Order: sequence, then structure tokens, then C-alpha cells
Amino acid sequence: MKKIYDNIILGAGPAGLSAAIYSGRARVDTLLIEKDLVGGQVADTNDIQNYPGQMVEGESGPDLVDRMSRQVDKFGADRVTDTIQSMDLEGEVKVLHGVNGDYKGRNVILATGSYSRKMGCENEDKFIGKGISFCATCDANFFEDFDVYVVGGGDAAVEEAIYLTKFAKKVTIIHRRDKLRATESIQERAFSNDKLDFIWDSVVEEVDGDPILNKMVLKNVKTGEKQVIEADPEDGLFGLFVFIGHLPNTDLFKDQVKLSDRGYVLTDENMQTNIPGVYAAGDVREKAFRQVVTACADGAIAALMVEKSLTEY
Repeated sequence: MKKIYDNIILGAGPAGLSAAIYSGRARVDTLLIEKDLVGGQVADTNDIQNYPGQMVEGESGPDLVDRMSRQVDKFGADRVTDTIQSMDLEGEVKVLHGVNGDYKGRNVILATGSYSRKMGCENEDKFIGKGISFCATCDANFFEDFDVYVVGGGDAAVEEAIYLTKFAKKVTIIHRRDKLRATESIQERAFSNDKLDFIWDSVVEEVDGDPILNKMVLKNVKTGEKQVIEADPEDGLFGLFVFIGHLPNTDLFKDQVKLSDRGYVLTDENMQTNIPGVYAAGDVREKAFRQVVTACADGAIAALMVEKSLTEY
């Protein structure tokens, strides 16, 4: 690609979409690159209730993302689907090397988000997609009228467990502590749901099955006692949904952009990284809270700073 964009945004989750909206509306020559589906993690969220200005009765992540995406198109940012394999971020012109070509820009906003943390138990990789899932919205219907287990105790885990009760015969939350970490309002909904049960102080140590998941071994973190759970013989399988946090997508640029001890991108309050002209926004950035609204704010700030730098330049 010979064209040099004023702004390249990598990632089309809420942060990237917000950046593209602000950048496009400001008439900044912008390219939005996404390797997969638009929306990031929020596209896998069934029910959003706290995004300002959303439907009061609640709405799905895909619906919210669709409206954001149409706003990007309205304000004229170019878009491309590609997988970026490497990047050169130093210098006046940044170059992103993709499978389908190279992309050049004077500024880059890194909005690559994060990915689901695995349990780390024995045989986990073998059963991903064969009983283990990280997305309730994507896979709930596969386990209609089956037993389902959810690993985690935070907001996401409990909310997704509640959602899964619409499909499953029974949903059991497995949590390594003796109480949930979810907010009080979410806990109230969970404890009042007759289809939800709980296994406390436990972690999944091993999963097994042939060829699909139908057995797992739990370990009590306080007593060391082990518990074997097997699928109902009539069912032959059960679902295991994992919601225990995320890790940042920084492998592409970890040797160029300064990261925190936890692997997240370090920025100042204006989303500026240690490299001039390179910004970070959303879940990939080191910060206290990771919500749709904070991701959008990050994206807006980064885009405004790009516009300001171009004006000064």
C-alpha cells in the first residue's frame, strides 16, 4: 500500500470503533483494521445494562456494536479485514505488515483488546470446542437441556451463568473462593435463580472425555480433597464455560511499546505510549477499570490527540 494514512486503528472493539468514529468525524484520513469479527469481546456478551444511552430494558452486545459500526461507516473511515503479523512503530511513518499487504500511517492507535484466560488444567486445550467454551452467547444453544458448569466468580462469570440457565438443565458455578466477587445486584439475581447451584473453594484440575467432554476432576483449594464429576449417562456430555479474566493482546508490539508488569500497555492520560505517534486504548491498556464505557472513552481521547497532533504538525 503506497497510501499513508493520518491514523491507523488496529482493532474494532468498542475502543477502536469509538476512535474511528471520532477520527472519521474530524475528517482525519483513517484506516480501521480488524482481523476477525467486529466488536471484540462485547460482541460475545448477551446482556448489557450499564452503557449510557443504551436501550433501558437492556440489549445485546452485538446490537450495540452494530450501531457503533454503522457510525464508523457514516463518518467515512476506511476499513479492512486483515491479520497483522508484525509492525514497525518507530519513525515518522509507521508500517503494519499484514497477511494481505502493508499499511502505513503517521499515527497508530492500538486497540487490540484482550483474550480469555484459560484454566490451566490438564487436557484443557483438547476439549476447547468439544465441551469447553469461553463464550456463552456463542455456544449456549449447544447445551440446551444439558448440565452446564461455569468457572469464575466475577461479574462476567455470574452474568453468563444466569444467561446459560435459559438453555441448560442446570448451571453450577465453580469458584475458587468461598464467596462471589460479582457486584451485589448480580449476586442477588444469581442466588434467586432456582437453576443455579454453586461449588465453593474449588478449581478444575483435569478434564476428560472421548471424544467430547464428559468428565472432570475438581480440587478443593482448602482441603485438597478431589471430586470427580461425570456427565449424566443419558446425556453423554456437559458444558464447561470459563470466565476467569483476560490477558492483553500485546505480542505484536511487546518489544517496541512499553508494557506494565502485568503485560498491559502503559500510557499517559492522553493514551500516548512511549513511542511518539503511537497510542493505546481499551482493554489492552493498563488501567483500573475495563468496561465498554471506559474503552469508548479511551478511543475518543486517542483519536482527539491524533487530530491535535496533526493540526500542530
